[in-house]
Amino acid sequence: MRIARPLFVVIFILSLVLSACSAAKPAETVTLKIAVLPIIDTLPMYVAQQEGLFAKHGVNVEFVPVASAPERDQLLAAGQADGTVNETLAVMLFNKDAVQMQVVRYALRPTEGYGHFFILASAQSGIAVPADLKGVEIGVSQGTVIEYATERILQAEGLSADEIKTIAVPKIPDRMSLLASGELKAGVLPDPLASLAAAQGAVKVVDDSKYPQYGFSVISFRKQVIDEHADAVKAFLAAVEEATDLINADPTKYNSVLSEQKLVPEPLIGKFAVPPFPAAGIPTETEWTDALAWAREKGMLAADVSYADSVNGSLLP
Repeated sequence: MRIARPLFVVIFILSLVLSACSAAKPAETVTLKIAVLPIIDTLPMYVAQQEGLFAKHGVNVEFVPVASAPERDQLLAAGQADGTVNETLAVMLFNKDAVQMQVVRYALRPTEGYGHFFILASAQSGIAVPADLKGVEIGVSQGTVIEYATERILQAEGLSADEIKTIAVPKIPDRMSLLASGELKAGVLPDPLASLAAAQGAVKVVDDSKYPQYGFSVISFRKQVIDEHADAVKAFLAAVEEATDLINADPTKYNSVLSEQKLVPEPLIGKFAVPPFPAAGIPTETEWTDALAWAREKGMLAADVSYADSVNGSLLP
């Protein structure tokens, strides 16, 4: 026993050392794939990447460029993207049968002096104020936040439902060219494309800066990703929060990012005023319920979609 005891102690100590080494092995860094449209709403994500903030918070982020909302949604549905910038309406449609997506943060929210969606009129139309739009066909992408915001803004400006007329012009470049030619009397564009259209002669009639409850965008993730990698999503949002602070402190600092990522048309680089980005927050239940009521009225949804299951504020820093 006198010989065996030291041997047992050595073996015991070695096992403790090996266990400690095993426990100290760092967990593999999660990579989040984010589907990104070339829109100003994504600027904080690109800044977080450029400034090394994702790495600082221990998460890898891979951007997956997409050309359209349908392409974005196809990637999410196929599990080829983990998160994105979209709208509550898009999340509702994902969740109509089962909870697949959760909103985790506002992305961009209109504020005074900085609209997100603009109702514009062609220079030849003679339209200048919302009342002039009564009975006028307004080019929109139907069944989207653009149509929703258009109707709600005009209702808030005093137009009745039967005075608001929209026409489907799904592609934004088509809307811009038809407005410029005068073939379309009015249309709705997001900024900064709205600012470009105005620089080319279109008239800004009204925007959503007075009605931020309608025109905001959100960051959302697939529910499976949140369930399996909540810490990675938290890290992502912490990095976005820091990037948001940097942009708001000096909006002109990241003009190169706007140009490189094609978030702002080249003619507006150095001229476009970057909007203030919102601090950490999620859509309210009132905002959700209003968009839900509109979607049901349009026949896009046959039943209610739960706010509590679809909006998750627990991951914010």
